Amino acid sequence: MEYIYSALLLHSAGKEITEENVANVIKAAGLEPDQARVKALTASLSGVNIEDAISSAAIMAAPAAPAAAPAEKKEEKKKEEKKEEAVSEEEAAAGLGALFG
Repeated sequence: MEYIYSALLLHSAGKEITEENVANVIKAAGLEPDQARVKALTASLSGVNIEDAISSAAIMAAPAAPAAAPAEKKEEKKKEEKKEEAVSEEEAAAGLGALFG
């Protein structure tokens, strides 16, 4: 991941994504760059318009985000129901305790 992040960082800074620049970013992060990965990254990004790739990735990811929201709401409802059940059990136990003493 750090190699991809280095390329994105260089892109956002307006710098050219070269083997030397990627290796320098990796070193600046306190890691030792793997030259094979650096070469593979720069080779795979040659001729790629990063802005287009980022915008198309954002479009593909956008429809998936709203689908996650209903699942979270269901989990919240389940948690609320469990809390309500726990309170009612405690109340019932307190009422029974009053019968015995």
